Amino acid sequence: MPPEIALLESRALRDSVIERTDVLDKVKVLTMLPDGLHITTRMVAEYFEVGEEAVKSLAKRHREEFHSNGMHTLRGADLQGFHRSTMDLWDPSYPQACTQLTLYPRRAVLNVAMLLRDSDIAKRVRTYLLDVEESARSGPEVGTDQLPFERILTERMLAGPIGNRLDAVEACLADVGSTLRELAPWMARVSARLDGMDRRLDAHGRVICAMSERLCDLGEDMTEVRKDVATLKAESVQRRARRAKRRRA
Repeated sequence: MPPEIALLESRALRDSVIERTDVLDKVKVLTMLPDGLHITTRMVAEYFEVGEEAVKSLAKRHREEFHSNGMHTLRGADLQGFHRSTMDLWDPSYPQACTQLTLYPRRAVLNVAMLLRDSDIAKRVRTYLLDVEESARSGPEVGTDQLPFERILTERMLAGPIGNRLDAVEACLADVGSTLRELAPWMARVSARLDGMDRRLDAHGRVICAMSERLCDLGEDMTEVRKDVATLKAESVQRRARRAKRRRA
């Protein structure tokens, strides 16, 4: 197994394992932004339990490598559009007033793990990553009870295109699992918001029903008032007629 220090020194080795982003959740759950694809510099620092300046300094020294793995900075209209598209789902601690926002996809976060020296979490990610890579290279052992031609066939299947496709399928399944874990808290927040909306709609419905009943009562009261007004008008006409008759007499 390559020593853990090799990842710190060799970009070629880092590039060869950059797709193994599933190891991040094996060491510690990586909480994503509501879009399910990115995290901020502050969130990267919290994951690796270091200060933000350590992450910023690392990104500055290896800017080209980080950019190649998806790190990018939003400003102006791009930042406003990104914020607006997910406004209803932001964590309250999100710095909405910032003038720029650096985003890290999972590949860039793994890139940080392979370069960050003073973080126990990063060291554990590197160790786990190398262990997984070593296991993948070793592959399953061929049974000693197989005949020579069976061993040769098995080795060729594992080393050839079929083995590569199986590795790709396993990697995809690992990504699906990590993606589902990332979506779980987002779906929980969405579900909570929908429950809140249902409760508010129920409350509004009850208010509207009460207002409808009240309006019906007011309609009946207005009918009675109109009857009373008509009666008063008739009585007033009769009184005026009697007074006029008395004056003529």
